Amino acid sequence: MKLPGMILFDYGQTLIAEQKFDGLKGTEAVLQYAVKNKYHLSAEQVQARANEINGELGRFDPEKRHLVQIEVPNTMFTSYLYESQGIEIALSSPEIDTVFWNAASPGTPTEGIEEFLEYLKDKGIRTAVISNISYDPSVVAERINRLLPENHFEFIMTSSNYMFRKPNKRIFHLALEKAGLQPDQVWYVGDQYECDVKGSLNAGLLPVWYTGALDLPYTMAENHSMDKNILTVKTWSEVQGYMEG
Repeated sequence: MKLPGMILFDYGQTLIAEQKFDGLKGTEAVLQYAVKNKYHLSAEQVQARANEINGELGRFDPEKRHLVQIEVPNTMFTSYLYESQGIEIALSSPEIDTVFWNAASPGTPTEGIEEFLEYLKDKGIRTAVISNISYDPSVVAERINRLLPENHFEFIMTSSNYMFRKPNKRIFHLALEKAGLQPDQVWYVGDQYECDVKGSLNAGLLPVWYTGALDLPYTMAENHSMDKNILTVKTWSEVQGYMEG
C-alpha cells in the first residue's frame, strides 16, 4: 500500500458528527422569519408536508438513499414547500438552509479529526471533500470551515452543486479531474457503506470505511472489514497507523 496523493472526505458522520436530525426544530426556526403565513400553518403542519414530499421523492430513506443518485437542492425544495403553502420567508435560500440546519442538526468535529488533518498537512498529502447533501454549497463550506478552521481542503464538492450523488461514479471522477490525479492516487473516507465505500471502490479509489461516529452492529462492521479491497477503521489514529505502516 502506497501513500495517497490526496484523501477525499465525506462530510456527515465522517468529518463532522451531527446530532440526530429533527426537521421540526428546523422548521420552527425558519418560521420565525415568516412575513406571511396565509393559512396560519403551524411548524408541525409545514413539516408534515415536507415529510410527505420527501416520501414522494424517495429522499432520506436510509434503506434506499444509495439508489437516489440525482440531488434535489434545498433551494428548489424549500421554495416549493413554503410558497405552495402561502408562506413567505424573509430570508434568502442559503439563509433558510443555515437557520434550518443549525436548529435541526448541530454538529461537532469527529474525535481526532483535527489532529489527523494536521498530520496529513505535515505529510504533504492533499485533502478535499465530497458530500451527498442538499444544502447550499456555500452553507456547507461555511459550516466545515467554522467547525474545522485549520483545514486545508482544496475544494468542497456537494451534490447540491454538481447534481450527482454518491455512489454515482461521475462525482468521484469530477473530483479526480479537479485534483489532477488518477484513481489509484486517491483514498476516499466515508461512513456510509453503499454510497461512500462501494461508490469510491467502483470509481477506482481506495475506500476507507470510517465507523467512529456510527452505531453499527458489530457483525456488520466485522463482515465488511473482511473485504480486502477496503480499510475499515473506527479512529483517525488507525488510518494514520496504516499510513505509517
